[in-house]
Amino acid sequence: MTRKLIRAAHVIAFQDGGHRHLRDGVIVIEDDKIAHVGKSFEGEVDEVIDAGDQIVTPGFVNTHIHMTESPLDRSFVEDRGPRQFYNSGLFEFLSARNGAITDDARRACVAFSVPELVSTGTTTINEIGGFGEDVVNEVGKCGVRAYVGQTYRSGRWYTDDGRTVKYEWWEDDGEGAFQKAVKFIEDFDGAQNGRIKGFLTPSQVDTCSEALLRRSREAATEMKVPLHLHTSQSVPEFIEMTHRHGKTAIEWLEQIGFLGDDVILGHCIMPGGTSWTNYYADDIGILADTGTNVAHAVWVFCRRGIAMESYARYLERGVNMTLATDTCPQSMIEALRWTAVCSKIVDRRTEVATAADVFNSATLGGAKALKRDDLGRIAPGAKADLLFFNAGGMFMTPIRDPIRNIVYSAQADDLRHSMVDGEFIMKDRVVKGFEDVESLAAKVQEGAQYMWDNMHREDWGHRDINVLSPNSFPEFRP
Repeated sequence: MTRKLIRAAHVIAFQDGGHRHLRDGVIVIEDDKIAHVGKSFEGEVDEVIDAGDQIVTPGFVNTHIHMTESPLDRSFVEDRGPRQFYNSGLFEFLSARNGAITDDARRACVAFSVPELVSTGTTTINEIGGFGEDVVNEVGKCGVRAYVGQTYRSGRWYTDDGRTVKYEWWEDDGEGAFQKAVKFIEDFDGAQNGRIKGFLTPSQVDTCSEALLRRSREAATEMKVPLHLHTSQSVPEFIEMTHRHGKTAIEWLEQIGFLGDDVILGHCIMPGGTSWTNYYADDIGILADTGTNVAHAVWVFCRRGIAMESYARYLERGVNMTLATDTCPQSMIEALRWTAVCSKIVDRRTEVATAADVFNSATLGGAKALKRDDLGRIAPGAKADLLFFNAGGMFMTPIRDPIRNIVYSAQADDLRHSMVDGEFIMKDRVVKGFEDVESLAAKVQEGAQYMWDNMHREDWGHRDINVLSPNSFPEFRP
């Protein structure tokens, strides 16, 4: 057994069921777990880490990530969202994008995503994609914790006219991909000293049949793994589900027995009872009463003028809210800030969606969704997944309330070190195993250029990138 002692001016410790601000405290780590938290420790240790005036917090649990594509959203999807689809970019932009991404570009994105996520606060990843083995290999280079799911569905949505959403259904109802997702869990769950865990992730509520979702529910219960499903993420999806079933997607999921405290729904931003849907239903109450968790990825929506109504309302009703990045930038620091600010704006109330609320969602909320009482907290018995913030930087001085400073002022550079299982996965902003970020970025740039050059092939109107997403300013001409 190896015992380490960390000494810091500010420790966000866990006590009496919640986070507490411990000033001039110590954390003792034995192997991969926290053994002691307090003002002092008299026992022998093998190593002392003097964090000085830094803030030590639990690591962030990022519950909704797409590592194979998120970096490619940069410089393309921003400022774009057709009014025909109520500002959503799903049905035009993602369809055109996905048809032009190569496998090499996706693998480059996976490698690039690891240092982006780690350097902005994520210590537990919930990856939703189709390149699971690549994810396992890449996260293993630094040791970040990862829940990995392989997506599957019964069919796909598309548009062939830019005005309506249509659906194409597959003969096997997604069974082949479902079986591959199950086998992936069987092959990799528990790898890398238990840091790799699997989960089942049928893709979208409107692209999955009732039969496929019931099979997913049964398999998740039998395998004791989490379930994840995109739900209530656009107005066209909401309308489609009410046309099919005469009820909201969340009402339907409750009816078929899909919901529960092991289910994470992303993004639930357009449930019944909001101005976006203009359709009364107590969807938020259903989520609370069934214990279903919500992965709230604020930035992917608010950059198109869409805001949850509202994060604070979900909390008040008792829904377990977790935070996620989904798209670029894959920064949990930004997710904290925008979640708080957008909710305040929507509610026109200052005192809601506080720094404490969003910090809880990024830590304790995510841990609860994964049924992990050993994550998201600094307490004896918890995993030693820690973040070290510089308290003396330009954006962090002066400091009185470290959580408010982190949520409302911190920049990525203020996060100096990151630790998982008691080992540093990032020191002085350098992520272990990813020292040459420039080379990773070059591969992503190459993949993005190919994607931009070929998006017309899958676009319904065969429009090129400059029509789909014109640059902010025209090119300078000599």
